[in-house]
Amino acid sequence: MSARFLTAQLAQQIDEELMNAVGAFSLDQLMELAGLACAQTLATVYSKEKYPKVLVCCGPGNQGGDGLVAARHLGMFGYKPTIYMPKPGSKDIYQRLQKQCINMDIPIIPPPASAEELPRVLQSSNVILDAIFGFSFKPPVRAPFDDALKLISASGLPIVSVDIPSGWDVELGNAEGVGLNPDVLISLTAPKVGAKYFKGRHFLGGRFVPKAMQEKFQLNLPEYTGFDQIVELPRNYRM
Repeated sequence: MSARFLTAQLAQQIDEELMNAVGAFSLDQLMELAGLACAQTLATVYSKEKYPKVLVCCGPGNQGGDGLVAARHLGMFGYKPTIYMPKPGSKDIYQRLQKQCINMDIPIIPPPASAEELPRVLQSSNVILDAIFGFSFKPPVRAPFDDALKLISASGLPIVSVDIPSGWDVELGNAEGVGLNPDVLISLTAPKVGAKYFKGRHFLGGRFVPKAMQEKFQLNLPEYTGFDQIVELPRNYRM
């Protein structure tokens, strides 16, 4: 039986339950595990020997936090990440995640210069980790990300998207035609409904959902093997 594909409302409900008194996780914990799964996915598909320079594109919300965690792990794995984050999140957690990357000498494009610097950094990158918009995104894409998505698409670089490709509606997919078309998708917790329109390599990450919660929401998650944080879903894996 295939995993349950989540609507935005159900994904939000599961997130809230993971972090309330029942699930007892903190946001930091979930972000750390999600970011590690994202880094492991990129490293599984794109070796650091051929694709050492990773441009990690981060939005201002939790999705961007996952990206910052992934950038740190990719640095630990031996990649050379650079962070594009034109609208840094203001919460303490994002400040700390940024500081952790700075402590590892991971370059962060200064936000005021991000529009001018993005084309140059794209030219010197080998692969992109797209952590801009998450499952709560609703079109249209607003500045500065509207231009950024066009530049990223035009670069021709391979793209790994986190949870849902940026610019996609979580349920309708790339109906507006403004979203990225990644080569790889790493769904977190469980796939989202919009992922049924995705045709590339599809991984699932987030090996932290308790069995009782999986059963309550009838998630039907596949088995993870060994100590992997991710599992690849078959190409014909659809709703």
